[in-house]
Amino acid sequence: MNQLLRSSACVLAEAIRTGEVSSEEVVGAHIKRIEEVNPRLNAVVQLTAESALARAREADRTSVRGESKGPLHGVPITIKDSLETRGVISTSGSKARACYRPDVSATAVERLFEAGAILLGKTNVPELTFYAHTDNLVYGRTNNPYDLSRTPGGSSGGEAAIIAACGSPLGLGSDAGGSQRAPAHFCGIATLRPTNGRVSRAGHFPPIEGLFGEVLAVGPMARYVEDLVLTLPLIAGADWRDPWTVPTPVADPRAVELQKLRVAFYADNDVSACTPEVIAAVKASASVLSDSGMMVEERVPDGLPHSFELYLSFMTAYANTEMEILLQSTSMDDVYPALRRALETLRGAKPSVNDFANMMTNWRRFQSRMLSFMRDYDVILCPAAPCPAPPHEATEDDQYIAVLSHAMPYGLTGWPAVVTRAGSTPEGLPVGVQIVARPWREDVALAVAQRLESAGDF
Repeated sequence: MNQLLRSSACVLAEAIRTGEVSSEEVVGAHIKRIEEVNPRLNAVVQLTAESALARAREADRTSVRGESKGPLHGVPITIKDSLETRGVISTSGSKARACYRPDVSATAVERLFEAGAILLGKTNVPELTFYAHTDNLVYGRTNNPYDLSRTPGGSSGGEAAIIAACGSPLGLGSDAGGSQRAPAHFCGIATLRPTNGRVSRAGHFPPIEGLFGEVLAVGPMARYVEDLVLTLPLIAGADWRDPWTVPTPVADPRAVELQKLRVAFYADNDVSACTPEVIAAVKASASVLSDSGMMVEERVPDGLPHSFELYLSFMTAYANTEMEILLQSTSMDDVYPALRRALETLRGAKPSVNDFANMMTNWRRFQSRMLSFMRDYDVILCPAAPCPAPPHEATEDDQYIAVLSHAMPYGLTGWPAVVTRAGSTPEGLPVGVQIVARPWREDVALAVAQRLESAGDF
C-alpha cells in the first residue's frame, strides 16, 4: 500500500508544507484508495473527487508562493453525512433529504476548510443518526473493513470504516450516546468526543434544539491520536450559531504531567458483560498507566448501572417529542425498518409530564454523583463497548442497543472521552478502550490516549 495512505494527517501536512509531496499526489492517492475499497465497504456515499483534485492543485499553487491556509493545508478529509456541507448532498440517511444540498456548512466543517483541509466526500450514517448500526434507505449498509460480515457500528460508522481502510486520514463525526466511540472501537481507530459546549454543533442534522442538544457533541476521528490533538483547537470555540458553545481555551496535552494523574478503571458496568478480549484490553491498559507512574485503582463510579436505564428514558422522551415532530415536518412515511421498530417501541412507553420531570431530575442527580466521583480521579479507563464488532444480523436483536451501555454514561455527563485501540481478538478484530476525563480536560484524555497508543503493537 502507498505509504501516504498509512500516514497521519500531521505527517501529511508537514510533507505538503515542506514540498516533500504535493497535495494533488496525496489527494489523488486517497481518491484511488476509496475507489478501490468503497465498493465493498459502502462507507463514502458522496465522493467529491473532481472538486478535491481541483482544490489540491490550488493548494499546491499556494504552496509555491510560500503561502499556507493553515495547519491542514492540502490534507484530505471526510465528513459524516449528518454534518451539512455546502454544495454537497447531505442526507443524514433520510430519503426526505436525498437531494438536499446545503447553502452553508456546519461550523466544524467550515473550520476545517478554513484550516486548509480538502473534502474527499461524505460518509454513511443510519437514518437520522438514530441507530447504532450504519444502514439506511438512501445508500444502504456499510461494512466493517476488518470483516465485511460485521458492522462498523453507528452512527459514525461510515466515517470509522473509511478511515480504518486508509481511504481518509481524518474526519468529523458526532456522538450522543457512543456514535463516535463505538465505531472507533469496532474499526480500530481513534476518536475524541469533546466536552459538551467545546465544539459547535451548528449545521448538524437532526438539529440540536431541545433534548438532542443536551447530549450531542461533534469531534474528530482519525487513525492516530496526534491527529485528534491537531484538530481539536481548529474546530473548538463559539460561533454565534450554537448557543451552548463556550469560548474556553484548549489546553495542550504535551503539558500534562502523567505521573500526577489518578486513574479509576473498570471493565464491568453491571449492564452488558464484556468479552474476555475487552476485559484484557482494559486491564492491560491499566497496567501500562500504572507502569507510567500514575495512581491506578479499580473502582466503578457510583450510580453507573442506572445510567443505561436513564439513557433509555431520555431516548423515550426524545422519540416522543423532537423525533416525532421531525418526522412529521419532513413528511417521512418511508422510514428505515430498524428505526421504525425502535420508534414504535419507544412510543409504546410514551412518558407523562411527571415521567419527563422525573427523568430530568434523575439525570441531574446522576451528573452530580458522577462529578463527585471525579473529585478523586483525573481519568476513568473503561471499555468503549462490551464486544468487538458484531455480525450484521446481531444488530437486528432488540438487545443490541446495550452495545452502547459503556459509552452512554459519558454522553449523559457530557464529558470528554477518547477511544484508542488497545488490543485485538484472535481473529484480528480490533478492540479499543475508552479514556474519560473531567469536563474541559480533553488534554488529559488525549495525553493518556497517546501513552496507550505508544505502548500498543497491533
